[in-house]
Amino acid sequence: KISEMSRTSVKIAPGAVVCSECELRGDITIGQRTVIHPKARILAEAGPIIIGDGNLIEEVAVIHNRPDESNPNEKVMIIGSQNIFEVGSRCEAVKVGDFNVLEARSFVSRDTVVSNGCTIGAMCSVTGREVLPDNCVVYGAASHRKVVSEKPPAQTLQLDFLAKILPNFHHIKKAGASSAAAAAAKQHRPS
Repeated sequence: KISEMSRTSVKIAPGAVVCSECELRGDITIGQRTVIHPKARILAEAGPIIIGDGNLIEEVAVIHNRPDESNPNEKVMIIGSQNIFEVGSRCEAVKVGDFNVLEARSFVSRDTVVSNGCTIGAMCSVTGREVLPDNCVVYGAASHRKVVSEKPPAQTLQLDFLAKILPNFHHIKKAGASSAAAAAAKQHRPS
């Protein structure tokens, strides 16, 4: 049996800021200017996760490509660019477009496709098999839906600020390809 550590392969693009205190498990690709806070969890169990550019993944947010009992085939989870996963949000959707916001403690299931410019309100859940239309807002205790005319704005200034500040207070994972297996092999290499 291959250990979890040897199956982890993380590719971090230049300009991304990934705190060492986050949990990255499986085959994960992280795009440029993406910021991942400490205690965030990205779990690629059912297949690779590809995260685009300029995403913000906050503390205790979970992005989980979890196995589906009804379809055990590998499934690639693709997250677009300029998305925000706020504190405690949980995303299992295998397709997430661009400019989306998952607010604090929101949940999106594996059966949902999140298009572009969507906002999932704080503590709202989207669990059905559906495609959220562009600029959809999910809000309220009953997770009502409405479509608005504009997508959420890009968080460019916030990303720039975090890219400067986080390295002052946290250890940062280096850009480039890294894997636990390569690190273990390097340790056992004779000098």
